[in-house]
Amino acid sequence: MRKQKGAEESMETTATAADCEIARLPKELLSASISRTSPRDACRAAAVSQAFRAAADSDAVWSGFLPADLPPLADGELDDPAPPSKKALFVRLYDRPALLADRLVSMWLDRESGVKCYMLSARALQITWGDTPQYWRWIPLHNSKFSEVAKLRAVCWLEIHGKLHSKMLSQNSTYAAYIVFKIAAKSYGLDLPFQDASVSIGERKSTCQVCIYDSDDSEDYDFPREDNAVLPQKRADDWMELEMGSFYNEESDDGEVCISLTETKGGNWKKGLIVKGIEIRAKK
Repeated sequence: MRKQKGAEESMETTATAADCEIARLPKELLSASISRTSPRDACRAAAVSQAFRAAADSDAVWSGFLPADLPPLADGELDDPAPPSKKALFVRLYDRPALLADRLVSMWLDRESGVKCYMLSARALQITWGDTPQYWRWIPLHNSKFSEVAKLRAVCWLEIHGKLHSKMLSQNSTYAAYIVFKIAAKSYGLDLPFQDASVSIGERKSTCQVCIYDSDDSEDYDFPREDNAVLPQKRADDWMELEMGSFYNEESDDGEVCISLTETKGGNWKKGLIVKGIEIRAKK
C-alpha cells in the first residue's frame, strides 16, 4: 500500500511539474498552439491554469476562430453593449443570431466549429402567390428577429424556394437545410401526397420526399409512415423543422445554394402551413 501510494504521489508530482513547465511557455506560444484547436478546446484550455486562461482568452486565439469574412450586420446588432473582445464577439454570435443589413436574413456561428449559419426569413423566400392575399397571408411575429411569417390560406400549388450565395458560407464545411414552420389548428392537404425537397449547389443536387404534416396536431389522424419520407422534428423554440437535404461547400464553390419545397403534382388544396423561414446550418 505504501509503495502504491508513493507511486501515485510521484505521478501527481510529475504531472504538476509538467504543468508548471508548460505554464512557463510564452503567452504567444501558448496562444499560437491553442489557436490551432477549436473553440471548445480553447474553453477547456482556459480552465487549466491562469496562464492558460490568459492565452486561451486572448484576441490572438479567437481572431482565428472568427470568420474573416463576416457579412455586414444591421445597425445596432452588436450594441448593448458592444463585445469587448474577440471571444466576447464569438460568444455573442453563437449565443443569438444577428440580423444582416437587409433585416431579412440572420446569421450566427456554430458553437463547436465557428461555421457560419444562416436563416432566410419567410420574406426572403420566393413563395409562389406569396403576395396574393387570397392564397397567403402575412401575420406579425412577436419576440423574434423577424417581424412576420407567411400563413397559407389555400393553394393547390405549393412552391417555396430559398437562395444563398455559397461565398457567404464557410468553406470546406458540410451544411444541412431545414424549413422552420408550424401547422395551424385548422389545416388540411399537408399530409398526402408527400412534398418534394431539394438542395443544390452548382451541378450537385440532392432530392428527397418529405412530409410536413405534424402528427401531434391530430389525435384521430393516422399519420402516414410508409416509404422513406423525411418527417419533421420539434424544436426547443416550439417550432417544427424538417431537413430538406445537405451539401458540402467546397473552397472552389462560387454560385448559389438553391433550396426548394414543392407539391405541384397532386392538385389537392392545402391550408394551414405557417412558414418562418429556412435555416442553413452546420450538419452534425
